[in-house]
Amino acid sequence: MDWPAVADEKRARFAEQHGELDERALVRSGNTAYAAGLALLMAHDDGASEWFGHAAARWRESWDAAPPHEAWGRPIGVLKALLLAGDDATEAARWTLAIGTQTATSPIGRYAAALALLVLERWPEARRVTESLLELDDFPHDVAEALAFIAAHDPIAYVEAVESVVGSFESREGYLEDVPVADTALVLDVLARRRGIEQSLPESIVLPEID
Repeated sequence: MDWPAVADEKRARFAEQHGELDERALVRSGNTAYAAGLALLMAHDDGASEWFGHAAARWRESWDAAPPHEAWGRPIGVLKALLLAGDDATEAARWTLAIGTQTATSPIGRYAAALALLVLERWPEARRVTESLLELDDFPHDVAEALAFIAAHDPIAYVEAVESVVGSFESREGYLEDVPVADTALVLDVLARRRGIEQSLPESIVLPEID
């Protein structure tokens, strides 16, 4: 995969989006910026952080453009982008909880809450939310396990779970913006390292070379 070329294509498309953007256009713009960030990350380009920042900003704008609703994928995207950028996600995590994710009935809402609680290092609450995800049939079990093991500080079980996440990714046929990067595993690894789990995935697994 020619990651610099992919990044150039996504950045050019982002630049084509002019004027005042409506809610859906903001989401698409965020998707494009996030894809550029992933491609740059895979290319080991320091510019990735800037593009993850653009993605987080656009997704946050898209939420603010049409509240109230339960488009929980948007706060999830904001948190993931900030974590991958290496930015401070504290304010975004507090906002994610403030908009009701912790009491959401949908699995995606609770996933957003789990990410936010892990960012804020509220481990007992994170364990409760992640364990509730494990009880659901319509949420990826390995992702729920990885989140739960981060909250519980269980390094060995975490590595087994996140390797399963990577394996599930490799069997997929579709990707956001057609950019095949295991971003969920990347985000989990960032959270694990923040939890003090040093047995995080080696780069060969977290950043797979996909042809």
